[in-house]
Amino acid sequence: MIGIDVGGANLKIVNAKGAHIHYCPLWEHAQITSILEQYVTSPDDPAAVVMSGELADSFSNKMEGISFIVDAVKRAFPRACFYGMDAKFHHRAVPQLAAANWLASAACLCKEYPDAVLLDIGSTTADIIPLACFESLPGLTDLLRLQKGYLIYTGMLRGNVATQLQFVLINGVKTPVSSEYFAASADAHLVLNHISPDQYSCDTPDKKEKTKAASLRRLARVVCADLEEIGKHGAMLVAEQFWDVQRKLICDQVRKVTAESGARQIIVAGIGAQLFSDELGGTDLTRILGPVADALPAYAVRELAISFKNPSSSSPKKKK
Repeated sequence: MIGIDVGGANLKIVNAKGAHIHYCPLWEHAQITSILEQYVTSPDDPAAVVMSGELADSFSNKMEGISFIVDAVKRAFPRACFYGMDAKFHHRAVPQLAAANWLASAACLCKEYPDAVLLDIGSTTADIIPLACFESLPGLTDLLRLQKGYLIYTGMLRGNVATQLQFVLINGVKTPVSSEYFAASADAHLVLNHISPDQYSCDTPDKKEKTKAASLRRLARVVCADLEEIGKHGAMLVAEQFWDVQRKLICDQVRKVTAESGARQIIVAGIGAQLFSDELGGTDLTRILGPVADALPAYAVRELAISFKNPSSSSPKKKK
């Protein structure tokens, strides 16, 4: 059994060998099928799939995106089944498949962590999922999750730094920021040593190097400056103030959902798991599940499919 999570920017795969993450931006007509074919061992290979990439603006509506993704996956894995927002598996394109990846994670973990809030902090978004209230989660669309504070559109890699900032203090001067896409979240996290250059897996805003020096240049442009104008210190101030805002936004909302749901613990997955588990005093699922925690929905839908075929199987096994 192979687990697949088709996001707008990343294609995440979990099989018996572990987790595999491919940068695969759907708005650039990425070749989902050709990537997946690398993991085919037999025409009869089973696959369990979740998605969120149907929201990519290359599609005119979600159903068009769902159909595109289902067709692309089935060309590689004809027996693929797809987990939906109704907490059921489907074998064809239906509206319930839209953005069900977070629900698969919740369904997989809720028995093991029934009193927890799950934060899955990825490249683009932060999913905040009250596992203690699992019965109320099926059917929640991304619109509803935004309204309830269960989805925040900020992440570790993608996203415009300027969307989180109205101004920064440069040498004590309140300085408005440009709304142009000059620097990404990854630029701030790279210079702050929150990620490594290898983890900067998305495109850079200027299509140039993924180095600290290049990231500092991009961060300086957020205040319409060259790096020589404000220096490394000024560019670092942009990164630090972005992180202050992002950290507060996510952590405050996680704590709010924790209090509202009556949860007693916080568990964290995704590329930002270690960073945010430290901030929140939570449990880093990477230490329990291993690298698959960075591809949690793909891992989760695989486990759910295995359990569906073997109802007597136990909860997901912990991996070293």
